[in-house]
Amino acid sequence: MRIFMLGWEFPPYISGGLGTACHGLTQALSDLGLDITFVLPKPIEVPQSSHVKMLSPSQIYDRRPDAQADSAAEAAVRVTFRTIDSLLKPYATPEYYQQRIDEIIQEKAEQQGFSDAEQNEALQQWENLAHQSIGSGQYGGDMYTEVHRYAAAVARLALQEEFDVIHAHDWMTYPAGIAAAAVTGKPLVVHVHSTEFDRSGEHVNQMIYDIERRGMHAAHKVIAVSYLTRNIIISRYGVLGDKVEVVYNGVEQNTEHRVAFNNIGIRSDEKIVLFLGRITMQKGPEYFLMAARKVLEEIENVKFVMAGTGDMMHRIIEMAAQMGIGHKVLFTGFLRGKDVQRVYEMADLYVMPSVSEPFGIAPLEALNYDVPVLISKQSGVAEVLTHVLKVDFWDITEMANKIVAVLKYPPLQLTLREHGNFEVRRLRWSGAAQKCLKIYNEMFQHA
Repeated sequence: MRIFMLGWEFPPYISGGLGTACHGLTQALSDLGLDITFVLPKPIEVPQSSHVKMLSPSQIYDRRPDAQADSAAEAAVRVTFRTIDSLLKPYATPEYYQQRIDEIIQEKAEQQGFSDAEQNEALQQWENLAHQSIGSGQYGGDMYTEVHRYAAAVARLALQEEFDVIHAHDWMTYPAGIAAAAVTGKPLVVHVHSTEFDRSGEHVNQMIYDIERRGMHAAHKVIAVSYLTRNIIISRYGVLGDKVEVVYNGVEQNTEHRVAFNNIGIRSDEKIVLFLGRITMQKGPEYFLMAARKVLEEIENVKFVMAGTGDMMHRIIEMAAQMGIGHKVLFTGFLRGKDVQRVYEMADLYVMPSVSEPFGIAPLEALNYDVPVLISKQSGVAEVLTHVLKVDFWDITEMANKIVAVLKYPPLQLTLREHGNFEVRRLRWSGAAQKCLKIYNEMFQHA
């Protein structure tokens, strides 16, 4: 089976868990024997993963049909990358790229000898699916236009590829998934890693919500990363329950050797409590700080490490200073690669106080490094983890009490460490890939 997969990021170019999830899932699907074409919105020049082959943007439109693998090793690679030049055309608008997709459909209709009625029907189908996602708003400067530029490029690329299923990750790729389905007639699966209600609470960006809703309704199947997310999809987006399947994320087995620490201003006798994630409203960084202040009233030799960046970064730094605990909070900025490994190995406890977390891969990573974990009950990963501590994100007193308990009582820390690591061994990407394959097969059985 051949999968046409659409994603907005992939290691090493990531901003959060989405890229990590795409990497793990494609690796596991490849191991099952599926061929995957992964389309990114930007050039990737240096291969970072053993299971992928990176191609330059020029190869999207200039591909030799007789090209053969240079070696048996290359032939075994089942994940191929197609990257798209991410530069916007001057003065281009979403409507401009919408017109490009209309033209692609018309070209295809002419090539296949469609009658005027058949061509009009194809265009009408596309309009019904996608035009309602085109609006007048802007998101992150040119982000909104970029999403539709990507959709137009994907529609063109879809006509050059051979595949059976389209698999689109999160809202940025939904217009592209809809466009690819419109020009090829292939079934569309949308994978919801996060919703606008998770990111923004009740004050949603209407443009993003509209794109999310249109993508979910246009898809043949919707994959949610947890039952928490599935319930939001059904109740907030009006999607029928039998259309939404839950596929939990996974984590790769940790086979790395421990790395040496450099001097970063933490004494050897100090305990480390780690927050690793985007510093945004969704992740609850302010609750982490409020709990930290309560912990420091009981334990002096502890440092709180906040690894990540986000729109609340400056506010949280100022908040720590105003609380009088600035000297006890270390802000590392965004970490990747070996630095992530180092910070996990330093930690005595990992805390994820998310206000709304569709899943949460970081707790699995922490357990993979033998780090005890405290998570909010408002997270999807709480559905699958038993040997972790759980607390309501807003209950900073209980959060602080549990942090103190782990730091003060080594037997509790040891129990959480051992049982948590054993538990995470069953949460692998291979299981997620098998469930995705089952969903693909069921779509064809009911077609």
